[in-house]
Amino acid sequence: MSALLSFWSHALAALLFATLLIWQLRVGVRAPAQRLLLAGLLMTTAWAWLGAIQPHGMLTDHAETARNLLWVGLLYSLAAAARDEGYHLHGVRLVYFAVAAVLGLQFIVGLLPLLTPETIQPKILTATSSILRLAATGGALVLVHNLYGQAAPASRTSIRLVMLALALTWVYDLNLYTLAYLNRAATGSLYDARGAFIALTAPLFALGMQQSEGWRVRLSRAATFQSLSLLAICSYFVLMASLATVLEDSSWHWTRALAVLALAGMTVAAIVLLPSPRARGWLKVKAAKHLFEHRYDYRTEWLRFADTLGRSAPDAPPLAERVIKALADIVDAPAGLLLTPEDGGVRVGASWNWATRPPRIGTRGELEALWAELAPDGRVLELDAMRVGAGSDRDRKVAVPQPMLDEERLWTGVPLIHHDKVIGLVLLSAPDLRRGLDWEDFDLLRTAGRQAASSLAEAHGQQALMDAQRFEEFNRRFAFILHDIKNLVSQLSLVTRNAERHADNPEFRADMIATLKGSVGKMNDLLARLAPKAGTSAAPTTGLFPLRPVLSAAVAAKRRGHEVRLLGTTGLMVRGDAAGLEQALGHLIQNAVDASAADQPVTVKVSSGADQVNIEIIDKGCGMDAEFVRARLFQPFASTKQAGFGIGAYEARALLLAMGGELAVESRPGAGTRFTIHLPAAGAMPESLTA
Repeated sequence: MSALLSFWSHALAALLFATLLIWQLRVGVRAPAQRLLLAGLLMTTAWAWLGAIQPHGMLTDHAETARNLLWVGLLYSLAAAARDEGYHLHGVRLVYFAVAAVLGLQFIVGLLPLLTPETIQPKILTATSSILRLAATGGALVLVHNLYGQAAPASRTSIRLVMLALALTWVYDLNLYTLAYLNRAATGSLYDARGAFIALTAPLFALGMQQSEGWRVRLSRAATFQSLSLLAICSYFVLMASLATVLEDSSWHWTRALAVLALAGMTVAAIVLLPSPRARGWLKVKAAKHLFEHRYDYRTEWLRFADTLGRSAPDAPPLAERVIKALADIVDAPAGLLLTPEDGGVRVGASWNWATRPPRIGTRGELEALWAELAPDGRVLELDAMRVGAGSDRDRKVAVPQPMLDEERLWTGVPLIHHDKVIGLVLLSAPDLRRGLDWEDFDLLRTAGRQAASSLAEAHGQQALMDAQRFEEFNRRFAFILHDIKNLVSQLSLVTRNAERHADNPEFRADMIATLKGSVGKMNDLLARLAPKAGTSAAPTTGLFPLRPVLSAAVAAKRRGHEVRLLGTTGLMVRGDAAGLEQALGHLIQNAVDASAADQPVTVKVSSGADQVNIEIIDKGCGMDAEFVRARLFQPFASTKQAGFGIGAYEARALLLAMGGELAVESRPGAGTRFTIHLPAAGAMPESLTA
């Protein structure tokens, strides 16, 4: 029954894969990957047919090995196609070569019974064959995983089904050979059903082959390092399993001692070398040199560089420190300094991971001379080569300060060039493995330095803009305050003139004292508004307030020396900012007084509508033409008065708009002006406030 199951399952697989082979031949072959696909289908058909007629024969084992080798060749063909797009990674070749080498050993082990039948123990031969097949299938699964994982997203769909079919094939084999190594007698049914399981992958191959024109793969360094790591682990287990198999029935005591010694040596090496930064640095340098066409994965480096520079978390370090770290991460430098031009000289502007106090790196004159020589081409300074005089002629001519060369921790200098101007110099300390720089280091550091310089220059520009905005805000507040001071000076001047005539009048003295107190209070308020934290951009204090006290205070302040009439219904409640409204009224009434003759009164008239209160300031003065009202009245520093600041109307409208009100104006030359304030109404004033 078992033999019959094995025959029909393998025969079914042979039939299905032969059908796929014929169908693919009719479609045609146009690419190397398709030729390998055909070869893989052919060898799978041959293996399945041999498995049906000779389940455990030598030819069947060799056909399986050839089948796996062809499928691995197909994977390599897909990975190698990335070279045409510039993604050439030498390390990928090594991984495929290692898996192919294991498959080659399978051929040799399979031929040993024919070459030396008397000297080979069947048990050792069977165990070794199982170990090699375990290693081959494990390595092949690693290749499938990394090939699919590193494929371009747009093409991953096209190779998905073929990769799934190969993965299922090798997963089944991996479990089969694992059980065979542990207990070969328990795997009879798995061998018998193997053909049926492989037959299930035929539809996946059929569907995947329809999209073979779109197979495109891009491999990264992560794929190579991952493959090498897993391959090393598999190799270790293969070595240990092989050694255990060989020594299982051996009576050679010196061989056992040698195995223990080898295991102890590997353990000590792992304990000593893996935690060592120098050893890891050496391994990384050698891997980059021998496994990859280029030292750097430029995409990964640039993404990390941009992420470090652009970090905006609340706990992120200052930009200057991030610039140092971003450049240091490229070459694995553990620390660094940033020199910047400040206060007419050059000094250490920032440091990153520098455990001690930044060293003295040159006099002011030496650093300025170095600065001038860095500007033309922004050449990276290889300080180690300069110390021994091994740099290029251009390096030997650069006037690097001697204290900078004497500081042994400094390894390389990266100029930060922005618009052909040096805005900084990053000095990096030497990594654990101190090495010489090559053209890739120079090119990448020079390019990254220019990008970092742009970020620093932008930050400096933003800081300068913020400083300018703060000065502008201060100047704006000062202009408003100066205008208010001018009005206070006018009031105090009037009090001074009247004091000469009415100093003996008790009522005048009382009024004068009240005026002086009010002026002092307003001056203190003006000084408070000049404080850095008292910006005019802050939201006004809004709420309900009675209109009459505000109107009375504003009118009383302007009545001295000129008649100002208050008319209308003043017992109203309005919504807004009482202090802001009083200030706006003061500006508008003062403008009306200044525009009117001494015998022409100014009228402040209050009226109310359904949802708003209207306050009109009316004068019969000189008036303004329509063009001035339209284009210049509410612009700062525009005035019709010879000694005017042009601030009053501008600030009045700004104050009213801030509290939700509006300001309208009607004026004609020679006929006077009418300013109308519209404020949100809040009903009649409570009786408690009218008493």
